[in-house]
Amino acid sequence: MQTRKILIFLAEATVIGLAVAFVVTFFFRPDTLEKRPVVELKESAPAATGSAAPVSGPVSYSGAVELTAPAVVSIYTTKTITQRANPLFEDPFFRRFFGDNLPPPGKRQENSLGSGVIISTDGYVLTNNHVIAEADEIKVALRDGRDTTAKVVGSDPESDLAVLKINLPDLPIITIGQSDTLRVGDVVLAIGNPFGVGQTVTMGIVSATQRSELGINVFENFIQTDAAINPGNSGGALINASGQLIGINTAIFSRSGGSEGIGFAIPVSLAKDVMQQIIEKGHPVRGWLGIEAQDLTPELAESFGVKTAKGVVVAGVLPGSPADKGGLKAGDIITHVNGQAIASAREIVNTISRIAPGTEARLSGSRNGKEINLAIRVGERPKPREDQQQ
Repeated sequence: MQTRKILIFLAEATVIGLAVAFVVTFFFRPDTLEKRPVVELKESAPAATGSAAPVSGPVSYSGAVELTAPAVVSIYTTKTITQRANPLFEDPFFRRFFGDNLPPPGKRQENSLGSGVIISTDGYVLTNNHVIAEADEIKVALRDGRDTTAKVVGSDPESDLAVLKINLPDLPIITIGQSDTLRVGDVVLAIGNPFGVGQTVTMGIVSATQRSELGINVFENFIQTDAAINPGNSGGALINASGQLIGINTAIFSRSGGSEGIGFAIPVSLAKDVMQQIIEKGHPVRGWLGIEAQDLTPELAESFGVKTAKGVVVAGVLPGSPADKGGLKAGDIITHVNGQAIASAREIVNTISRIAPGTEARLSGSRNGKEINLAIRVGERPKPREDQQQ
């Protein structure tokens, strides 16, 4: 009987304790009764005992380098700089006393360095235009120790590409890859002659593709990479892990003058097209309308009374140009070319340039608030120095 009383007492004490605990929790810590969210995490499966972490890339890229490096050359250029005579020599006072016996303007030799890529056994070398621009003499040095002079086949300042020609037997050539299939994160290697120290290989990844609006070239579609690119690398090869050419190293973004992990290369798809036109025709052939275009901003759209802010405004039309003959007028708004939406002035330049001269381009847009559709026969884009119109 005594044991039964003790058990009843303990049960009553337990119930009273739980009730008191509930009351205290409810009034003083109500948050403990709230339903907590359950966080679901996506975790990898545990690795098997003793297994190594998976590796998706090779331990060494020496094979890719050996395939490519012999076709990457160093380019040395020399040009004569005429130094302007002292302005005092142009003063009538000096001429009165010295006549025509004044000292002639001084001249000096300026040397520069770049890189290039041999793309055919015929001796064609692809490089940047800025590497060989205005050069009086161009020398090409191969990795095997041979060197020779080169002549310029043609150049394109608007894409910053140039083609040289050398005459040597048994030339190593590079394999052209597919730059259009590049993905951000792909491993790339830059090969060139930075600072003239000798052929050098640096590694990185593709940081971005289709970079434009940088103000480097007229036609821009850059591969961005963090592979170290320095002065002297210009014109050299950007290759993939298989040893295939996917770009021509062109420029860096730098505040110090050295590599800061932001380099730009011209994709080989663009370079190959320009190169073939230079070899076959002496220069690239691009479409041209003869207009000056301006981005259509929301403010301009409001002033023109249009609802959309996508497109370009025709700021000017060159007299006698294809645009002028086709009926395009200053103030017109262009929103589509051959059905493709146009978002900026640079985009319309690129779009028109890809249309073969002599063919028609269908332009859609508006004029004074009314829809217009024009068919304009595209002309051939003049060389940069002849005309700067779009």
